[in-house]
Amino acid sequence: MDPHSPSWQDSLEYAEQTDVGLRRANNQDSKAVMLAASPAAWQQRGHLFMVADGMGAHAAGELASKLATDTVPLVYQKLSDLPAPEAIRSAVEEANAQIHSRGQASLDFRGMGTTCSVLVLAPQGAVVAHVGDSRVYRLRGGRYEQLTFDHSLVWEMRAQGQFRGDVPDYIPKNVITRSLGPNPTVQVDLEGPFPLVVGDTFLLCSDGLSGPVKDDEMGAILTCLSPAEAVRFLVHLACLRGGPDNITVIVARVAGEGLTAAREGNGDRVRLPNRSRPVHPLLWTLLAVFGVLGVGLLAVGAGQPHNALLWAALGSFIVAALAGVVAWFQASRPMDSLITTPGQQLGRAPYTATAATPHPDLVDRFRAIAEDLREATEKEGWSVDWQQFNGHAERAATAAKDGDATQAIREYCLAISFMMDELKKQNRD
Repeated sequence: MDPHSPSWQDSLEYAEQTDVGLRRANNQDSKAVMLAASPAAWQQRGHLFMVADGMGAHAAGELASKLATDTVPLVYQKLSDLPAPEAIRSAVEEANAQIHSRGQASLDFRGMGTTCSVLVLAPQGAVVAHVGDSRVYRLRGGRYEQLTFDHSLVWEMRAQGQFRGDVPDYIPKNVITRSLGPNPTVQVDLEGPFPLVVGDTFLLCSDGLSGPVKDDEMGAILTCLSPAEAVRFLVHLACLRGGPDNITVIVARVAGEGLTAAREGNGDRVRLPNRSRPVHPLLWTLLAVFGVLGVGLLAVGAGQPHNALLWAALGSFIVAALAGVVAWFQASRPMDSLITTPGQQLGRAPYTATAATPHPDLVDRFRAIAEDLREATEKEGWSVDWQQFNGHAERAATAAKDGDATQAIREYCLAISFMMDELKKQNRD
């Protein structure tokens, strides 16, 4: 590849944004983007993108995510003698060690943790390193795929066949089974490398986006909008749906052939050393607490038929058993130890896939949002630039009438983003 080729400069489009949301006092999300400064640097390390969602009381979660996004890019860059998969795994493990050490040194920060989702776009393809329930997606050819496995109680139990379909009410939906920080060591999932194709669009996000916004919506939005427009609209859409958590989004698109040429020698084998798989301490806590609670309730209620305490004891034993099953799954799940490229990959991605083709139902969905915003704005008597909003809305209606769902969705999204920006100005004024 010619180092002076303009195609390399134009081969990547990306955008990033983080937002506190509507219900949180501070933003515990962090993000990082480390771009190669030249074709030679890209051949060596590639481009790196990262999202981290902190957890912990007070400022602990914020500190944990910031430590992760500061440490991972720096360590990854230093490990230039290692292949990308091994280097990024080592960088994430180093971040875990630093967060754990910092947490152990202070009562205020003890137990703090963070998710960590990293995407590296390198000559051998896209490599993903992942811990927690933030996500990395890929859009290609109308198919929107999740490249990461959620380390949550829900996903772990579903993987074990404990349930199918909708999540039962008795399963907590916000329990994370793996994160950086709580343990001195951590198991890092690696996925890829996935060969890059012009048009590939990757999205990294915290659950502040993936919770309120559906996968088919995200895929269609990425199909219809540029990365900058998509990031802006996705944050607005999550806020319109309550903004219950911090929202962080990064979108990176392969826009030219400068990123699709593989480096010679990428068929070398890389052996990643086996490590024991740690079990999240929360699972041991659940197992112990509910096991002891069940024994106590059983002892108190013994000999009393139809006693509510017996049913409570049974429920406690069920929770303890579920925690034990998930802990066993974590400890026994086989680790990936060898990658050969091309042909073989680490991980088992994709874990979900959905059609990202724009369709009339999505047009109606976004039209309804735009109309609701118009009505609310008129009711409050706010002053906005109606000419620009109406222009987007009219072009969207015309496109929908002509059967052009892609253009209709694009214009409705632009109208909604414009109105949300206008409303934010009202609040500032």
